[in-house]
Amino acid sequence: MSSVHRKRPWPTAGRTRGRSPPLLLAMAVMLDVFAGLALAGATGDTAPYAEVTHERGIEFPADFGSHPAFRTEWWYVTGWLTTTGGQPLGFQVTFFRTRPAVPEGNPSAFTPRQLIIAHAAISDPQRGRLWQDQRIERAGFGLAEAATDDTRVWVGHWRLERKDESYTTSVTGEDFSLDLQFGNTQAPMRNGDAGVSRKGPEAAAASYYYSLPHLAVSGRVQRGGRTDGVTGTAWLDHEWSSEYLDPDAVGWDWIGVNLDDGGALMAFRIRDRDGAARWSGGSLRGADGHVEILNPADVRFVPGRAWTSPRSGIRYPVVWQVRAGARAFDLEPLMDDQENDTRMSTGAIYWEGAVRATEHGKPAGRGYLELTGYGEKLRLR
Repeated sequence: MSSVHRKRPWPTAGRTRGRSPPLLLAMAVMLDVFAGLALAGATGDTAPYAEVTHERGIEFPADFGSHPAFRTEWWYVTGWLTTTGGQPLGFQVTFFRTRPAVPEGNPSAFTPRQLIIAHAAISDPQRGRLWQDQRIERAGFGLAEAATDDTRVWVGHWRLERKDESYTTSVTGEDFSLDLQFGNTQAPMRNGDAGVSRKGPEAAAASYYYSLPHLAVSGRVQRGGRTDGVTGTAWLDHEWSSEYLDPDAVGWDWIGVNLDDGGALMAFRIRDRDGAARWSGGSLRGADGHVEILNPADVRFVPGRAWTSPRSGIRYPVVWQVRAGARAFDLEPLMDDQENDTRMSTGAIYWEGAVRATEHGKPAGRGYLELTGYGEKLRLR
């Protein structure tokens, strides 16, 4: 899971660098998008979004590609890396595709039919906070695209691509870069009912969702002028939906953990305004490959120690116990300060970072934890 949140009608920056995007570029992209919306709004009704239904599950290889009829979609890669010098790092690369509510039949080339957004971050304990950056562009004009035939999504020079059963990503931020390759070691894990993952009490609140755990990673990472070769293990999520959160949901807690025995755990809970679980779910793949689908009663997130961001003032529970069926895992962060600030692309501030998992006090795996909606309600619009 990942997040697309707007406090404003539309994002206000095309290409952002850290927290100080070029003003003229930001204004140009904003005017471009609003001009396209104005042209679109004068030509007819908005085409309906596609719906998630149980009549159609996930099908491969077709569903490796983009699904532009749906409102929101993301490809979300997280993982743990080890440098040639033995230093642990976490990383996250996410590409979003979002479809604005504009008439599809408008003939203008300036109609913003799709927006492509990207975030990337490195969790570096030696630095103590994230290296992070973000991008946003409208699809088309050679600026950005999300292919429908396979995973091939890009914004400028930022890319994620699937080819010959493996993935590559290349991201160059203001003061860091990632060039990584991901090799499949396991079959895709369909989450929920054949890939239909419920996100609330109403059936309409759902997504199509699959995961690729235990990806074998190699490549190089540059940060602050230093370049390191890296190896590691990653997790890829691909999820698309038109109605992800119902009106009473404010955010979610999510984990994806590559277990040391070869198994995998994905679990989440959607929180209501009082912080209680509005809905929960997950998938637990055993070392033998058997997948247990976790229902709301099977999943429990119990918060532990909290950390308060010195920048946003938001208080996040960064230590957790997660119960998944008959098993219970304790999560500890690689470092406390893994707060993502993506206000210049999606408008959200949230915590997303590398965690270690233990079971019965023994090392059990490593993965990523995402915490959204702690500062204010998350809006997927």
